[in-house]
Amino acid sequence: MSKLIGIRREDKNIWERRVPLIPRHVEILKKEHDIQTRLQPFPARAFSDDEYKAIGAEINEDLTPCQTILAVKEIPTPFLIANRTYLFFSHTIKGQSHNMPLLQKMLDLQCTLIDYECIKDDQGRRLVFFGRFAGLAGMIDTLHAFGQRLKGRGLDTPFAQIRPTYEYSGLEEAKKHLREIGDQIKRTGFPALLAPLVVGITGYGHVSQGAQEILDLFPVKEISPKQLFSLKAENPRTLYKVVFKEEHTVQPIDPGHRFDLQDYYQHPEKYRSAFERYVPYLTILVNGIYWDPRYPRLISKKYLRENYWQQNRLQVIGDISCDINGSIECTEKVTESHNPAFVYNPLSDTIVDGFAGNGITVIAVDNLPSELPRDASESFSEALYRFIPEIVNADMTVPFEKCALPPEIKRAVIVYNGELTPDYRYLQEHLG
Repeated sequence: MSKLIGIRREDKNIWERRVPLIPRHVEILKKEHDIQTRLQPFPARAFSDDEYKAIGAEINEDLTPCQTILAVKEIPTPFLIANRTYLFFSHTIKGQSHNMPLLQKMLDLQCTLIDYECIKDDQGRRLVFFGRFAGLAGMIDTLHAFGQRLKGRGLDTPFAQIRPTYEYSGLEEAKKHLREIGDQIKRTGFPALLAPLVVGITGYGHVSQGAQEILDLFPVKEISPKQLFSLKAENPRTLYKVVFKEEHTVQPIDPGHRFDLQDYYQHPEKYRSAFERYVPYLTILVNGIYWDPRYPRLISKKYLRENYWQQNRLQVIGDISCDINGSIECTEKVTESHNPAFVYNPLSDTIVDGFAGNGITVIAVDNLPSELPRDASESFSEALYRFIPEIVNADMTVPFEKCALPPEIKRAVIVYNGELTPDYRYLQEHLG
């Protein structure tokens, strides 16, 4: 007998149009695995209801018959159905307080929760992710903000032509336009007073790779962090790219110890921030690192306050990681695509929406991949759909240790039939 899976509409905010499974993969699941799909109607979905109906999927508000239900973002607690298996980004593994009621509700309803963020291989590498698209959109939006900030200061630059990511029809159109702007910079350059124009990128994972993919459409020269200290105001037709790894951002507190990556991961309390020495040389910073409170910050408010007048080359921070008062302490709030920026004033410790003002412009959009909804959904679905048959056909009535889910998926099960699984029992202390 056919199995039926459900796909929810996305209702966290008006910008969320992504889907976990695109029509082409829904069709494969039906033809090759006899898995039918029912989707709630959703006019804003990146792939239309008609596109799904054309390949035999059902559009129906009622997902009650579906034992397995997929979404992209968190599901509002009133819409959870008891005894179902859910797949979505729950944003609970750090004990995020705003989502503990959601986690508690899933426990109360005897649900099973599989979190995309935790689907990893044996080496701990994530397998189902939007990270590259966060980097792509984040860099576009950051460069757009840079152009708008300069424009507000009376500086006419090619960067002012860059549009917000969501105003492009997709990644292909965005890249085409950015290449044209890059060619213009090669020919005519930008105001000499901006040279050397340095773009720093923290991290080297999928987010960083996406950000670099966009930046590399421009005339770019990559330099090492060490080379920053001797960089001269040379070519106003070149952007300088600097990628920072952990070894650049922190240092051991004990001067007798050398930096060791695994030691840092296991004992972050033994390290302190070393990143602020690079800040005076940066024009733009794009932050794509994973952070939690155990780790040192990249940039503190104290540093910005004490060094604002001497070291104010930094114009824009694109905080893709978007941790409130986190690695970038002046990230005071998350923003939305239609109002993506605020300016942080280090002297008054205040923010004002927009690109202009005294201080540093911060971009802190927390669902950047939704600005490239079709492209992002296609990539995500390509990684996810192969796991669906094993999830749907797994016997979820047996004890967790006997459940024959593939190991990549089993690692991502936070809640199993209303109980936290062994790897996630630490979340109990956050539930109160």
